[in-house]
Amino acid sequence: MAGPAGLSPTGSRRAGALLGTFGRVRKIWRRVSRTIGDALPKGLYARSLIIIIAPMVLLQSVIAYTFMERHWQLVTRRLSAAVTADVAALMDIYESYPQDKNGETLARIAGERLNLDVDILKGAKLPSPGPRPFFSILDEVLSDEIRRQIRRPFWIDTVGRSNLIEIRVAIPEGVLRVTARRNQAYASNSHIFLLWMTGSSLVLLGVAILFLRNQIKPILRLSAVAEGFGKGRDIEFKPRGAREVRQAGHAFIEMKRRIERAMEQRTTMLNGVSHDLRTIITRFKLSLALVEQTPEVEDLQRDVDEMSRMLEGYLAFARGDSAETATETDMRTLLEDLRSDVERLGAHVEAVEIEGDPFVTVRSDAMRRCLFNLAANAARYADTVAISGRREHRSFLVTIDDDGPGIPPESRDEVFKPFVRLDDARQDAGGSGLGLAIARDIARAHGGDVALHDSPLGGLRATVRIPA
Repeated sequence: MAGPAGLSPTGSRRAGALLGTFGRVRKIWRRVSRTIGDALPKGLYARSLIIIIAPMVLLQSVIAYTFMERHWQLVTRRLSAAVTADVAALMDIYESYPQDKNGETLARIAGERLNLDVDILKGAKLPSPGPRPFFSILDEVLSDEIRRQIRRPFWIDTVGRSNLIEIRVAIPEGVLRVTARRNQAYASNSHIFLLWMTGSSLVLLGVAILFLRNQIKPILRLSAVAEGFGKGRDIEFKPRGAREVRQAGHAFIEMKRRIERAMEQRTTMLNGVSHDLRTIITRFKLSLALVEQTPEVEDLQRDVDEMSRMLEGYLAFARGDSAETATETDMRTLLEDLRSDVERLGAHVEAVEIEGDPFVTVRSDAMRRCLFNLAANAARYADTVAISGRREHRSFLVTIDDDGPGIPPESRDEVFKPFVRLDDARQDAGGSGLGLAIARDIARAHGGDVALHDSPLGGLRATVRIPA
């Protein structure tokens, strides 16, 4: 009976096994790719350097290996073969002409015609074999040639004297010792090619790094300007670099202009609305001031005052503090002023604690409003408030603790939403439901955030983290 798609049971099992193998290979590949990705640097400059260096190193390695394996070894083998042939010829001459018993004529011919130094060591024996060099093409090749051409017991020394090699071959009378210059059997100038290759690679790499740095610098500048704009800092920027980087820079400038234009239009509109509404509220206050003061009129005055506070809260939340310029601010002074403001609300505030450098670039008025909203909210529901600041690696942390009733963990995200009021949760001191929302909005406008946790004092901890 055929399986799915007309396959036999055997074919179905094979297909299933193949799919299973493919799935395992894909998982292994993903795991390997993830491991390699984690090991590689994350920066664009470092990755670009790898893109340049890796192919160059691979190419140079292949060229060097090919040169060493083919050219250098081939030349060395031919030179060693020639020297070995000369030694074999000298041995043939010595054995064919016994009248030269002391080998004087042989030594003269070897020195004048072959540039070899020959000695007959009568009654001597070959030295014991020494340790072979760890990496020596000459030792390996020369030994192979002597075995192939001479076929007699021998002993060689290619490392004892750096510019000479010594060959000893056993003969009936003793030992034939031949000394030759190293360059006669070894391609000694081949390292020049490697030096030229390495030197040229370093020069090209240096030029590539120089140009790459100039290309990466505009991208880093654009990133810094975009990050600064997100933190509310106005940084002067002029697009530079390659065409694509310039296009991205001009697109960022145009986007920045549109955002600033929209914010300016919104601020202008809100200023007009606030002026008109304040005028109407002022009329209400004047009218109520002129009439006879009765309990009903006093209730109306309280309603008008609350309406005025709510209006200011709404406008402050909608308008924000984008018009203010970020400057370097001493957080120690700001937190001391905050302590005084909170004490005027009737709460006991412990001494302000500061760790590390207190200077941070922020919009000081906006940050003061953010911290005051959080501290005033704590003072409204608690008897004791503690304020501290701590400098971390790339951020500054402000912590406001209290001993109040706190907020349940499941409701801590809800209280940051505009106009959200929880029955049992603590809200802002103004009563408009915007205090915490304004605080988080200001912190995020600086590139930071506000979070709520349990306090060591038993109440709530508000943590403001801003980039330093």
